[in-house]
Amino acid sequence: MKIFQPMYDRAIVWSKYRHAPWLLFGLSVAEAVFFPVMPELMLAPMCLAQPKRGFWFAAISLLGSILGMCVGYAIGFYAIEWAMPFIAKMGYAAQFDSIKQQAAANGFWLLLIAGFTPVPFKIFTLASGAVGMPLLPFFAGATIGRGKRVFLVAGAIRLGGEKAEAALRKNIEPVGWAALVLLVGVIAWLYLRSHGA
Repeated sequence: MKIFQPMYDRAIVWSKYRHAPWLLFGLSVAEAVFFPVMPELMLAPMCLAQPKRGFWFAAISLLGSILGMCVGYAIGFYAIEWAMPFIAKMGYAAQFDSIKQQAAANGFWLLLIAGFTPVPFKIFTLASGAVGMPLLPFFAGATIGRGKRVFLVAGAIRLGGEKAEAALRKNIEPVGWAALVLLVGVIAWLYLRSHGA
């Protein structure tokens, strides 16, 4: 079952628009709150089209993600009951409690990992707000976690050019699923460690 490839194809179409940087910013905001398409899937072809502006595009995406993660945190803090039906509809209701526990116990480290996987970032921002995670570690962890991801994409495209973009396109499904499995494993490990197993 292909999940990540259709998202990638749609993001490539968006990347060709004249106002693509604004779309990238908006996509980055939305992805951190509710939207399922990762901004890196739009960032990569934009960096390929204009390699010298790649890090600028990455910065735009990071700023959008920061705004979105603050909105997600506020929703989690003030209106998690309102958000729970949407979390359930996305299929993350069962994992949400575990993620909340890890956000409370290991929030900074969890956000570092979460920012580097294709798992919806919104789940982590909402969970962080729901448990009232302190703002400084939340902001630092989420910014570093997401920042290294977008700048790594921009750097890879700058160094590898079309080959890097082609490799991303060819391997988007296994990379996406591998990162998802890795995240689940790390969450399980953090959970077991915090419960003395």
